[in-house]
Formats: sequence, C-alpha cells, structure tokens
Amino acid sequence: MQRKNYFLRNSTPKSKSGMAMIMAIMVIVVMATIMALSLSLTSQTTKRTTDIYLYEQAVLYSKSAAELALLDIAQNICQDTFNDTLGDAGEIKYDVNVTMLYVYTNNAIPSPCTNSDIYTTHTQVITPEQNGSVLMDITTTLHDPTIATEPIRYFRRSIQKL
Repeated sequence: MQRKNYFLRNSTPKSKSGMAMIMAIMVIVVMATIMALSLSLTSQTTKRTTDIYLYEQAVLYSKSAAELALLDIAQNICQDTFNDTLGDAGEIKYDVNVTMLYVYTNNAIPSPCTNSDIYTTHTQVITPEQNGSVLMDITTTLHDPTIATEPIRYFRRSIQKL
C-alpha cells in the first residue's frame, strides 16, 4: 500500500489575505516612532548637560571673582566695582561684575575713602569685630551666549570681612 502525503498540501486553494503585510507595516511604524523619540531625548539630554556644565562653571567663577575682588580691595582701598572677563583663550569666557558696598563704623573709615563710598550705621555696626566688611553683589554672565541654549547668568551676594 502506498502512502500519500497530502496532509501537507491543501487540497482546496484558499485566498491569501494581506494580514502579514499589515502587521509588518505596523511593526515598522512602531519601531520608527520609538527610534525618533529616543533620538529626540538624546539631543535634549545633551543640551541640558551642556547648560548644567556651563552654569556650574559660572558658580565656580563667581567664587573666584569674590577672591579677586578682595585682592583688588587690598591693593586699591575703596574700590566700588570690579569688572573682569575670566577664562583663557582656549576656554569658555565669563564676564564678571562685582559691585561692592563697605561697612565701617564712623571712626574707622580708611583715609582715602569718603563717606559717599561707605555705608555707615551706628545701630548695626557697634563693636570693632563687626567693623570693616564689604557686601559684594557678584554677577557672572556667559561671554558668548551662542554656546548655550539658554542664557547662563549667576548672581551671588556675599559678605566678606576685610
């Protein structure tokens, strides 16, 4: 007896549907959407990382500007402002503006200074330990704003003892 393998073949031809093609297109569309979202998130993360780096650098430059302003006060008594651009030629540059307000008692004002340069008070500054301070308003701004996606500016207020 001969065995016939007809069970692998369909004896009646069926019409093929396009369901496999529709499923393949759906998978491709879903994968393309996921890839586009991941690319968008990657570019945003890179921009944010750059902005955070530039902001942190501005914070550090503001601390350095306070020390430079104190050095400038030691060399030139009663200096009202200190303006400088920090950063070398190969580095990112920041503009620093320091506005200073001095606090002395009336009998301890340094000789080259005038009363218009000094903020004097009798009620808050009484003891010699409180005498001789400077209030600094430090503003650090990115020199080239095209580097960042948003303006980088840091403001710091500091009281330093002279």
